[in-house]
Amino acid sequence: MSHTVDARGLSCPRPVLMTLDEMKRVGKGEIQILVDTDTSKENVSRAALSQGWQVLSLQEEGDTYRIVVRKE
Repeated sequence: MSHTVDARGLSCPRPVLMTLDEMKRVGKGEIQILVDTDTSKENVSRAALSQGWQVLSLQEEGDTYRIVVRKE
């Protein structure tokens, strides 16, 4: 996956802002977002949906949540 936002260790709203910036930058395709709190996981997923992106997967891997979003 060529587009990744690593927002681990950051508190909201920073993960959401970083994700929105990357969405604007790439326009479409897939983005992987890495966060490490439940709040960031929920807020990033909600922000993606509000911008017309589809949440393809949300996986918990140890202390990290891996969210993959896509826009065609």
